[in-house]
Amino acid sequence: MMKTHTTNYIDTFITVAEDTKATCGTIPPSRENKKTIAEMQYEILAKNPYKFTSDDVLFQVFADRNDLTKAEYEQARKQFFSKGQPCFRASPLTKTYGFGIHCDDQGKIAIYGMETSEYKNFITDKHLKLVKAMKSSK
Repeated sequence: MMKTHTTNYIDTFITVAEDTKATCGTIPPSRENKKTIAEMQYEILAKNPYKFTSDDVLFQVFADRNDLTKAEYEQARKQFFSKGQPCFRASPLTKTYGFGIHCDDQGKIAIYGMETSEYKNFITDKHLKLVKAMKSSK
């Protein structure tokens, strides 16, 4: 049986990267020909706060970018998570675009701009584990 990896966090807040140039949550810009990963992640999360886990969002972006059919999802998802995937600490949303990501007690996630009162509340919440997004540069 294949080992299954997960990117899900529980009761955790992922803060923006220390070296982000963002001063507030910024919607990732569109490219002409195809959506960027950041744009796809943003659209899913902006429209569906606390509806999906990190794994759900990362797999959905992978599936959309690879034009998978719904019939292919189950097998493809097993394959996708058979190796470790970068979590939202490595997402452009947290590294570049100024969003923190809250993971609730079910592992469902929502994004908050770094300028918001919610963001400020999360970073002082003693019940949450805080993890920083990865820096863009070493």
